[in-house]
Amino acid sequence: MKNGLKKLQYVFDNTISLVIFFAVWELASRLELFVNPLFLPPFTKVISTLWGLILSGEIWINLIASLRRSGLGFVLGVAFSLPLGLAIGWFRRFATLINPLLQAFRNTPTLALLPVFIMFFGITEVSKVAVIFWGVMWSVLLNTIAGVRTVPPDLIRASRAMGAKSIRLFVTVIFPASLPHIFTGVRIAATTSILIVIAAEMLGANRGLGYRLNFNQGNMRFPEMYAYILVMAVLGVLLNNLLEYIEKRGFVWRG
Repeated sequence: MKNGLKKLQYVFDNTISLVIFFAVWELASRLELFVNPLFLPPFTKVISTLWGLILSGEIWINLIASLRRSGLGFVLGVAFSLPLGLAIGWFRRFATLINPLLQAFRNTPTLALLPVFIMFFGITEVSKVAVIFWGVMWSVLLNTIAGVRTVPPDLIRASRAMGAKSIRLFVTVIFPASLPHIFTGVRIAATTSILIVIAAEMLGANRGLGYRLNFNQGNMRFPEMYAYILVMAVLGVLLNNLLEYIEKRGFVWRG
């Protein structure tokens, strides 16, 4: 009984602010309180429009296109930055040599490089995946480096005292101890990939969530525009909650 009440209380606490927000949105638009209904349609109209987009299949076509781009860029970014981060974190001389280059590149805004990728690859899937790859890799890279460098020295000394050689030490001690930091970087990278793909699609694409958002805004189709914004918000929340769940189940020993 107590567990049931706690679950109900948890659901209530996590939904009440959303209910109030959507109710204020609906009333403000219906009663024209400080907003123009043309630019901010009622929430119920947006939901009705979203349902129509779901039934027509339009939303799925664009959602799949965005997920495919962000997913490919995310996987490539993680596959590249994970081993590089492990190498930089473990080999100090290599870190010293490459650090000036990393500092220069990591402080360059990701979307500022989109025109460069377009010049090299054209307005194709490659340019959009490339900019997602670039934006994703930094969070994984920097968190991996931090994870390796924060492994307790006593743990390393104890492992060496027990006869662990370099490769075995790295595989059985350094990498597992770094995993919580690495996964934090992966979480940030996953949400970053969604944000970047939407921005990239707004600048140059013929399909995707960002493209439809920009298209609807330009053609003053505001119910459709807000419907796509809701889809993006839900997608971000679901992705973040999924990764939080994986982190809690996968790193129960972290505490």
